[in-house]
Amino acid sequence: MKESNVVHIQAPVTVVGDIHGQFFDMIEIFKIGGYCPDTNYLFLGDYVDRGLFSIETISLLVCLKLRYPQRVHLIRGNHESRGVTQSYGFYTECSRKYGNPAVWHYFTDMFDYLSLSCVIDDKIFCVHGGLSPSIHSIDQIKIIDRFREIPHEGPMADLVWSDPDGERDEFSLSPRGAGYTFGAQVVKKFLEVNSMTHILRAHQLCNEGYMVMFDDRLSTVWSAPNYCYRCGNLASVLEVGPGGERKW
Repeated sequence: MKESNVVHIQAPVTVVGDIHGQFFDMIEIFKIGGYCPDTNYLFLGDYVDRGLFSIETISLLVCLKLRYPQRVHLIRGNHESRGVTQSYGFYTECSRKYGNPAVWHYFTDMFDYLSLSCVIDDKIFCVHGGLSPSIHSIDQIKIIDRFREIPHEGPMADLVWSDPDGERDEFSLSPRGAGYTFGAQVVKKFLEVNSMTHILRAHQLCNEGYMVMFDDRLSTVWSAPNYCYRCGNLASVLEVGPGGERKW
């Protein structure tokens, strides 16, 4: 609750994309990338739903955040919401494992306090989904009322729902039914206005575990291997070094 909508952190930091309840795969990430507090971590949202161990996943992340608040950073994804988790598994998992939905209520209340974005070394903008036609500067994100359920539309929804589109230059309505797709010119302008060099985001399955677009101005990181236990995709994390260098 004390953190801003935009959390400012410094490299080195390891950035993690969607996990979606794949608890044992998350443990492998810690084995490979290092354990807290030795490694500084930024998680880009979508901790729950789809996978079989959402409760264990979000419980461990919250415990790590409480124990190492300056070394573990959690931002909100589109699945950190009441509406989405009722449809994609977290509500059902909580009810099945605890016999009632009380734990689901506690966690979804907590989701309302998660920050919306992060900036690494004042140069790399990190968000779950993407950009918004309503947001031109970082300062506009800082004044959003985030302490609520994610709305169906508006800048808060766009940050967690939007996707880059290599076929377009500008904004277009998203086929997801929420947020927008956005192109190279949108990314270039946002980075110029905010004196930044790169956008890091998650939200989209990448068969190779990551994807780089728009002349190395935007990267997608995906951290759930063999998504839903059937997609056969690879996963990755991204290490951002003190000089801004990126290593998958």
